[in-house]
Amino acid sequence: MRMVVKSACAAGLALALSACGSAKQEETPASGNAPADTSAPAATPSTAADGAPLAFGICKSCHSVDKGKNMIGPSLAGIVGTKAGDVAGFSFSPALKGSGLTWDDATLDKWLENPMKLVPGTRMTYSGQTDPAKRKAIIEYLKTLK
Repeated sequence: MRMVVKSACAAGLALALSACGSAKQEETPASGNAPADTSAPAATPSTAADGAPLAFGICKSCHSVDKGKNMIGPSLAGIVGTKAGDVAGFSFSPALKGSGLTWDDATLDKWLENPMKLVPGTRMTYSGQTDPAKRKAIIEYLKTLK
């Protein structure tokens, strides 16, 4: 019985994590004739309230955008233009550390499409983003992180 409960919990967690970043935000229509709140930029269907593309949601489950704040994965602040495997305080796989990659647009695009194909032996188990437009949105967002 205990094994069944553990299996069910594991399956539920896997299902929840697989949905990270792929859920669409529903738009809520304004009620009545109340004026729209213009104090903050409105989120669009492709952008979260914090300005990140919705496709970046899955990244947030393991990565911080705050400089120096490593989580399961390294901080992504200032990552564009740096050498792969070179974030202070994070222990990278030997495969990524020895890859010789630099995080430019082309490399990030290939990485986001399929990290395990680009760097066999990486510890990043993200299965990849197949939509080129979503990868481009993520890369453009990463460029804003300083």
